[in-house]
Amino acid sequence: MEIHGSCTDRFAIVREIFSDSLRSGGDIGASVAIYLDGEPVVDLWGGYADQEHTRHWQQDTITNVWSTTKTMTALCALVLTDRGELDLFAPVATYWPEFSAAGKGAIEVRHLLSHTAGLPDWDQPMTLDDLCDWEKATTLLARQSPRWQPGTASGYHRFTHGFLIGEVIRRICRQSVGTFFAEQIATPLDADFHIGLTAEDDCRVSDVIPSADPAPAPNPRVTIPVGSYVTARDTWRTQWRRAEIPAVAGYGNARSVAAVQSVLACEGRAPRGRLLSEATCRAVFDEQSHGIDLVLGIPLRFGMGYALNASNAPVRTDGLRTCYWGGRGGSLVVNDLDSRMTIAYVMNRMTNLGLTDPRGQRLLKAAYTALGEPLASRD
Repeated sequence: MEIHGSCTDRFAIVREIFSDSLRSGGDIGASVAIYLDGEPVVDLWGGYADQEHTRHWQQDTITNVWSTTKTMTALCALVLTDRGELDLFAPVATYWPEFSAAGKGAIEVRHLLSHTAGLPDWDQPMTLDDLCDWEKATTLLARQSPRWQPGTASGYHRFTHGFLIGEVIRRICRQSVGTFFAEQIATPLDADFHIGLTAEDDCRVSDVIPSADPAPAPNPRVTIPVGSYVTARDTWRTQWRRAEIPAVAGYGNARSVAAVQSVLACEGRAPRGRLLSEATCRAVFDEQSHGIDLVLGIPLRFGMGYALNASNAPVRTDGLRTCYWGGRGGSLVVNDLDSRMTIAYVMNRMTNLGLTDPRGQRLLKAAYTALGEPLASRD
């Protein structure tokens, strides 16, 4: 399988692992990127952009990265925090008055970012049309009560996360989160990542390929089940691409994910100037919860907008200041502020393994091996 792009000699092992995944059929089409000190040291892609193997994955191919999008939405909130327009410890109702209904007046912005607000789902089933209706989705959330005492535990806000944070951003900026991200983050960083895709970009999209694996067995540690609502095939629709669903409907490739998130790994520095202060980057590591997530049923430690490194977490490194998240199907981004490294993996072939997907895990391990910091805990 031919691999395209660039990779420094130091990170040759990453190229080998990536090539093996494509050659073995673990991946159909994919990309991996690593930024070190804000500079790309790995930018690789290969395989096919469709299940039939008729279109090659190109340098500018993009795909739906599912919940890796949440890291982009969180970064928007951090930018506003850095500018003094958003207080992470302020009640959400400060910016969105209607949100105080049904006993939610004390919920703070940090609770939204850390999945501890108690609003992991809507109180009524949602359709794809509903998810594409911003006013309906946010109005319903503003009216309902939290399902547990906010701030006491995390319960993954699979779809609601983006609407909750996005509405706070909209109230502050009078812009949608997709527009704010495009103008304030993606364009200054020259990053090809989109929350809400235009028609002119459709020709570059590799539709995600549904997992052929059996559905996982029910997790007995899940205490609050939430709706999935959307299938992989739903994301093939134009309606999905055009909608701004900022928890799950971002489009990009590994290069664009890494280019944006490396700002955090570099403690706010960007090629054209500083995007965040060091203090705001440090705020990401303010622990908000640590325990079995009520919705996912796995141990997670959440900070501000990201999961944090922990000995029992599904994604682990040896760095103390490491934050990450991934997407349904297998995409992954990890920021290590101690190593000043960001690694991103984006693919089209989905699995049902989530954060434990071995494809991203192997690339992450290879990256640390290249740094001379092998992850003994993964051997």
